[in-house]
Amino acid sequence: MTGAPLIGITGYQEQASWGVWQQPAALIPQTYVAAVGAAGATAVLLPPQPGGAPGRLLDRLDALVLAGGPDVDPARYGAEPHPRTGEPRELRDGWETGLLTAALERELPVLAICRGMQLLNVALGGTLEQHLPDRLGEGAHQQAPGVYQPREVAVAAGSRLAGILGERAPVLCYHHQAVDRLGAGLVPVAWSEDGTVEALELPGAGFALGVQWHPEADQQDRRLFQALVNTLEEKAK
Repeated sequence: MTGAPLIGITGYQEQASWGVWQQPAALIPQTYVAAVGAAGATAVLLPPQPGGAPGRLLDRLDALVLAGGPDVDPARYGAEPHPRTGEPRELRDGWETGLLTAALERELPVLAICRGMQLLNVALGGTLEQHLPDRLGEGAHQQAPGVYQPREVAVAAGSRLAGILGERAPVLCYHHQAVDRLGAGLVPVAWSEDGTVEALELPGAGFALGVQWHPEADQQDRRLFQALVNTLEEKAK
């Protein structure tokens, strides 16, 4: 690796407006780009696209960030959709699953955020709890549209995540779904007070970490992104 690491960030394909235009657009929140840049890397947008070549693409990148976004299609884990589950984004689900599979095969470092952690679990054969308020009541992890909820999570001692954040950490949550049955090989390493799994690790896969919260939204705490870049620097030695 020479120069700043290249970190691919998966993105949205949504209707958007700017200036006089309102068109389908490939986009990611600037907070992801800023977080990657603050850690000393260069962000590369990876929007959903048909007929892509994930393996060839990842051969040119140093790490992968699976970004947050809409609900994963329940059909991918053999479930009927809950009335509150969002409309599936089949193109994005397939695109990101292909990228993730190729990244794990190459032992490319992966940071999976919110939806990204859920996709990681589903891609490895796990399932999701489709609507947390059914069990925990309204506002449990998503108080209001577009508002992150501060929480504290307990982190498993001895985990990679504990080495980065310590055994208790303040986080910013915004999700109505969560991990249910674990995917193959995944280990839960953080929990909220209500028992919801807040982070997963894949031992033996190098840096493969999923968090249910939104570290990109916390401008005061860039430790997860810095840990991702530090891993790349260590590999390059």
